[in-house]
Amino acid sequence: MAAETVTFESEWAHEPVERGRRSIALVGHDNMKSELAEWAIHNREVLAGHVVYATGSTGRILQDQLGIPVRRFLSGPLGGDQQIGACIAQGMIDALVFFWDPLQPQPHDTDVKALLRIATLWNIPVASNRATADMIITSPLFLGDYRRVVPPFLRIATDPTRCVP
Repeated sequence: MAAETVTFESEWAHEPVERGRRSIALVGHDNMKSELAEWAIHNREVLAGHVVYATGSTGRILQDQLGIPVRRFLSGPLGGDQQIGACIAQGMIDALVFFWDPLQPQPHDTDVKALLRIATLWNIPVASNRATADMIITSPLFLGDYRRVVPPFLRIATDPTRCVP
């Protein structure tokens, strides 16, 4: 019996984002993908004005349903959560919308915790549910010239081009 070939897709390239645009990472656990997709469809016009990143199959679903470019990382359990965390640490992600499933244990729970930890550490707004995601994406601060404050102990020179593999 021949071994099955598995394709791992990732579009981890990063170009500088224009002034007034944000880089938004969208992640949805399996039981939350449909809710994340509904939220994204409802906010399609706003999302279209920004750079959207997503993990694996979530990115494929969003790109198909939204009809806008979605830059895809690997699937979360295969390293996509860590790719997003690396981009956050390099100043490339401005917001994280992560609809995680609070009722389902995740086999990659340590990766999920690491992503949430790095987002908090780097002062990135994080939405874990629809209400918070709505608040973030409709905020005048999100749509304006707001620049997050990086904690003093993290103020090091970052080079966004380092995130390109």
